[in-house]
Amino acid sequence: MGVRGEDGEFKGVIGRTHAESEPWWPDPATAPEGSPNVVVILLDDTGFAHLGCYGSSIDTPNIDRLAAGGLKYTNFHTTALCSPTRACLLTGRNHHAVGMRAVSNFDSGYPHMRGYIADHAATVAEVLQDNGYATACVGKWHLAPMAQASAAGPFDHWPLQRGFDRFYGFLQGETDQFHPELTVDNHHTDPPSGPEDGYHVSEDLVDRAIGFVNDTKSVRPDRPFFMYLAFGATHAPHQAPDAYREKYQGRFDAGWDVVRQEWFQNQIELCVVPADTVLAPRNPGVEPWVDLSINQQDFACRLQEAFAAMLDHTDAQIGRLVEHLEGLDLLDDTVIMLLSDNGASQEGGSTGVTDEMKHFNVVPEDVDAAVERLDEIGGPRSHSNYPWGWAQAGNTPMRWYKQTTHGGGVRDPLIVHWPAGISGAGERRNQFHHITDLTPTLLDLIGLDMPVERHGRAQSPMTGTSLAYTFNAPDEPTRKGPQYFEMFGHRAICSDGWKAVTRHSPGTSYEEECWELFHLDIDVSETNNLAESEPERLRAMVDLWWAEAEANGVLPLDDRTLELFRIPMRPGTPHEGRTYRYIPPISHIPAGAAAILGNRSFLVEASITRPLGGEGVLMAVGTGNLGLSLFIRDDRLVFDYNIFTDHHVVRTQHPLPEGEMSVGVHFHRDGDAGTATLFVDGEASTSMSVPFVVRVLGSTGLDVGRDALSTVSEEYHGPFPFTGTLHELTIHLPERGADEITEDAVLAMRTELARE
Repeated sequence: MGVRGEDGEFKGVIGRTHAESEPWWPDPATAPEGSPNVVVILLDDTGFAHLGCYGSSIDTPNIDRLAAGGLKYTNFHTTALCSPTRACLLTGRNHHAVGMRAVSNFDSGYPHMRGYIADHAATVAEVLQDNGYATACVGKWHLAPMAQASAAGPFDHWPLQRGFDRFYGFLQGETDQFHPELTVDNHHTDPPSGPEDGYHVSEDLVDRAIGFVNDTKSVRPDRPFFMYLAFGATHAPHQAPDAYREKYQGRFDAGWDVVRQEWFQNQIELCVVPADTVLAPRNPGVEPWVDLSINQQDFACRLQEAFAAMLDHTDAQIGRLVEHLEGLDLLDDTVIMLLSDNGASQEGGSTGVTDEMKHFNVVPEDVDAAVERLDEIGGPRSHSNYPWGWAQAGNTPMRWYKQTTHGGGVRDPLIVHWPAGISGAGERRNQFHHITDLTPTLLDLIGLDMPVERHGRAQSPMTGTSLAYTFNAPDEPTRKGPQYFEMFGHRAICSDGWKAVTRHSPGTSYEEECWELFHLDIDVSETNNLAESEPERLRAMVDLWWAEAEANGVLPLDDRTLELFRIPMRPGTPHEGRTYRYIPPISHIPAGAAAILGNRSFLVEASITRPLGGEGVLMAVGTGNLGLSLFIRDDRLVFDYNIFTDHHVVRTQHPLPEGEMSVGVHFHRDGDAGTATLFVDGEASTSMSVPFVVRVLGSTGLDVGRDALSTVSEEYHGPFPFTGTLHELTIHLPERGADEITEDAVLAMRTELARE
């Protein structure tokens, strides 16, 4: 007789004894025969023109080798922003339809913006995992609400809960490349070493990627793997090892106008764009290079050199992985897809910045002072981003940047390398396609379907179209239907080789906006606006946009920015109250889940037992460029308020005693300035004035009992753990007025959009 066990019906026979019974084993999940390995490599903020094989003078020989051995797509599009592109990539659905219309940092209260991928949209990792693949996510995630990124969870939207067996990387939108905030599977971890030992996170990620391949193929050589390798590069901060930065010194001295023209000519010679393409004019705010002062030119060149060094260094790491696959005889039957998540970023402003947080703290970059620190740019003490002129060069030949729906925001490189399945090595493909098409392509190649139901939850259909037909059919017309775009109210629609697009100003009427019309098949750079000569076509395209928007959950259109950051936190977030009680030992707390100490008064109180000579960090938030640190050194309690390496330090006048005590600092904001007062056992000690209240402390979070990453203070070397007993650390935040809340919302909005 059969019986139903824990895993369903038992298909053997159960008798009274073993001799009278027949055993049965359920079949394990197994990938279809001949399934290839898959590696998806995602770059960050890398523009259409940045790769050597797309026209750049930046050295990317390993990426170029993939293009030479595979296919280079020149009409591929993304969503214009990080989290939405990643959601589309992993699900094969449009970003609004899965709850990710913008960054994963907030929940708007509408289905199209929950800050995580909806459970009705299975990821490609989940589908492949269900069908016998080993799966790993290495690098940047940014598909979970940032308030849920701490060790307290919840973990529902972390990689291991969305189809990945293994995860090593970072959960937020950016990280310091020399001092990253790392997570292993479901817990946080410190970097294995620091920049003084040659550490860089891109190298670490590829080390882990190689380890995953070895772990899988050593024990289960028959089991295919899916690896999603998402670098932090080339998102700011632009950081690279010394040798790479030195390599590029002087490379861009001709300036962005000359370099952009050179890259454009390279694109024509490489057939990346047609010979009759028109180079778009400079974007508003981009000054002619010759009009810049010598200091402005020197500063801008060094920022571009840091970017180029970072991309070159990333290419070298990609080369290490490809070489390893080749050495294991896996390269020929591994599908490698390499792409970027959006166009080059405009977030460095018109001049560029040595530290991106200056912009969010309304601290203008003093270029004449910055040139005194040129050699630091791109190193561990720099969090730089380049200016608009270099960003537009990266988006050659198009207009605008990331976050917009013009070509500069959404047209990106895509390389597909698969020797076993592609016959036309080194060829170019110009069929229009979109980021939603990659998951359908992979499932098509492997012979799997997106399930109709998974774990009892009905699944929404994919909206992407497999591009596998292009592999060996260079001239076949695109099979892709209409594709809409929407980002912060900017909108576009592509259909049958045409594109309608509009830039939106927040607060203005959507119905009265001026749309442009381009024949995209023959106008790659979107420079010949046909709106006046083709009014009927334009009207039909706009109507099509509204129809696609309704079908894909884009509505309601929501151009709020400030208001999104004033929406009440969803229940259960760490920011519901005004008192934070931290009990060490405790994991590093990411910024999205930590007490927010910027732009406000606060009280930090530590309950400690101090032995003779006991010292170390009690609390640190931020980095060596910008942050706060409370610590004990040389028997004194010390508070360091670090404003872009301008350290304001106060210490107790008398030595601290041994034994149990309460110590802390009270910071009182008074307009743009403030006062910090140390106290011991409730008694005020010394005070200092702080000339500027830091509005935004950055994306690096909070450490309790140590300073493990980029150390805030120059008075110690990290992690400088407290050698006594830190019983608990409490942060009290006073109630705030409406004006302060509004100001916080503005700053938070600007910061999160720029981090993307």
